[in-house]
Amino acid sequence: MNRYIGLDAHSESCTIAVMGETGRRLRKQVLDTRADVLIDFFKGIAGHKCLCLEDGQLAEWLVEVLEPHVDKLVVIQPEKHAGQKSDEEDAWSLAEHIRVRAKGVHVFKPTHELRELREAARMYMVSVKEIVRAKGRLRARFRSRGMRELTNAIYDDPETRRECISMLPKEFRPRVKWLGEQVDAMSRLHDVAQSTLEKSAKKNADVLRLATIPSIGIVRAAMIVAIVVVPHRFRTTRQFWTYCGLGIVRRSSSDFEKSPNGNWRRRTKGIQIRGLNPNRNAVLKYVFKGAATCVIRQTNHPLRRHYDQMVAQGTAPHLARLTIARRIAATALAMFKKKEAYQPEKYLAPAPAPA
Repeated sequence: MNRYIGLDAHSESCTIAVMGETGRRLRKQVLDTRADVLIDFFKGIAGHKCLCLEDGQLAEWLVEVLEPHVDKLVVIQPEKHAGQKSDEEDAWSLAEHIRVRAKGVHVFKPTHELRELREAARMYMVSVKEIVRAKGRLRARFRSRGMRELTNAIYDDPETRRECISMLPKEFRPRVKWLGEQVDAMSRLHDVAQSTLEKSAKKNADVLRLATIPSIGIVRAAMIVAIVVVPHRFRTTRQFWTYCGLGIVRRSSSDFEKSPNGNWRRRTKGIQIRGLNPNRNAVLKYVFKGAATCVIRQTNHPLRRHYDQMVAQGTAPHLARLTIARRIAATALAMFKKKEAYQPEKYLAPAPAPA
């Protein structure tokens, strides 16, 4: 006896819908968003329990709390709703989703695995975003007054910043001074976040192994391990490329035409490429594209020689850089899966095609 359960979670209440094998709606309940209340409810459901919920702020906590009390748990990406919407309808929709095994994007939700490293990585990512915002606000105030000849010293050197502030009208100085103090505070907090991440990363053998890849380093390696957690969930390299936002999206339509003999044949028009897949993990895309940018600055690295070879053959520089990013991502996934040491000889550029 299977029971298919949809859970629509909010900070104060959870709407739960229980559906039978035939799609019959058996039960609907609204409960407090408390671990003990939810656990008691699921313990009272008989049969094989399959739970579906949407990804969100509470998803990781709900997985940690409820996974021991159900037989199957699926987290999916929220879908856009057209027309009427309510918590009850969302819960029934989630129950139906898992009952019919509908197509959707399933989200991997680790609970206890690498928790210390994952929290340190999240803290570091937030610190990077906040310090970039703070620096952008400070520079924007100077530029709004026509001061374009600015260097990075306005962020790090108090004397240079005071000189620049003194050139502003006095009405603007208090705000710009406050923005400068915000940059100083965020810089200190960023240093703390990076130190915490590095301290946690150095305890992990996978991070230390991936850090030996050129242009990856300890911070990027920590981000890869903290986000991927379990590399074997990616069966192929192409799946990993798509997850990282390095997959190619192709779009075509009206692909076939009738030949003179009456048979259908594919049109001779080329496949229309529409760029990289938009549904991706933005941090991993930033990691691998940043690593590719760094590695092609090295004059004697095999990947740099491969980059030069592609550009010489007519490939656009940004597409050649994308290929290098994909190769680095493939290397990281293989090393993570097989626990292998870095082998630079595998980076040798492929031989050019014969003329």
